[in-house]
Amino acid sequence: MQQLDITATLDGVNFTPATELEEIAQNVRTILTTFKKTVPMDREFGISAETSDLPIAAAQATMTAEIVAAINRFEPRARVVSVDYEGVEKEGIVQPKVRIKVNGT
Repeated sequence: MQQLDITATLDGVNFTPATELEEIAQNVRTILTTFKKTVPMDREFGISAETSDLPIAAAQATMTAEIVAAINRFEPRARVVSVDYEGVEKEGIVQPKVRIKVNGT
């Protein structure tokens, strides 16, 4: 099994990924950068935006649980190994960095 580190950054969508690994990484990145209730045909897709009003520690704990559940549900080929956060906590800016294991590669 291969491990990848994925951050919640907005990159362009590649409609023809060269490998399955690239496709899985892009799918996880899409999950991390999509807020629930913003996808018309699947309102449960993504991560809740309601954590933005919580204190940093509570927001990180809630987001971690949501990230793990969302990746398990929407990208079953990947398993979350860890979730860390990057950013400036004093300014309220935190960005998840997720390490995943890819099944079958």
